[in-house]
Amino acid sequence: MLKQIFILLLFCLGIQLHSQEIGFTTPDYKSIEKEINDKNSKFFYPKLMERLMKNDTLLSHDEYRHLYLGYVFQPKYNAFWTSPDEEKLRTYYNKEKLETSDYDEIIKLSNHSLNDFPFDLKQLNFLAYIYHLKGDETAAKITSFRFHSIMNVILSSGDGKKCETGFHVLMVDHEYVLLSLFEIDSKEQSLVGNCDYLSFEKGVYNVDGIYFNIEKMLENERKALK
Repeated sequence: MLKQIFILLLFCLGIQLHSQEIGFTTPDYKSIEKEINDKNSKFFYPKLMERLMKNDTLLSHDEYRHLYLGYVFQPKYNAFWTSPDEEKLRTYYNKEKLETSDYDEIIKLSNHSLNDFPFDLKQLNFLAYIYHLKGDETAAKITSFRFHSIMNVILSSGDGKKCETGFHVLMVDHEYVLLSLFEIDSKEQSLVGNCDYLSFEKGVYNVDGIYFNIEKMLENERKALK
């Protein structure tokens, strides 16, 4: 229920995904790594991350692209990260109706999660909705800006039609956030090369499935197992 309400909220706030305006460009990870490690570059990672954590709404699409895709080169990157407050937050996700007394606790827990992993799309989604319910439209729009900026990075990284042009994601959870945003239900998940392939029920949508490039996730997993 909350998911459906929030999808409507995104558009009520004037936040629109514009992947068609941006087009898609397959990420050049070597170039991204070089730029984010160059102290003289406008994409120097520590400076970009500092701006992100200060909720800078002037961050451009290219800056968000280096932030999101460049996170795979950061020591903290964990493709299988889960929120330290997942269990507590789940009780609120599962509520049929939230009480006004729940808002401040949800905001505290969600922000704690985002401080640990600033690309936690599920928390950004929920947090923007809670700010809206609380009547703090400024905070809702700032949070939604980060959410839709990250989504635009994902949508501009491919077209999902084949593995070679799959959408690039930091974690599997981001695949399902994207599908939820467009109210698409997947039938099966399978590994095809370096891609997750999420298949749909035949004839329901214009395509039979979507490819997500998880090359960096697989690399991260291999490093963790060494």
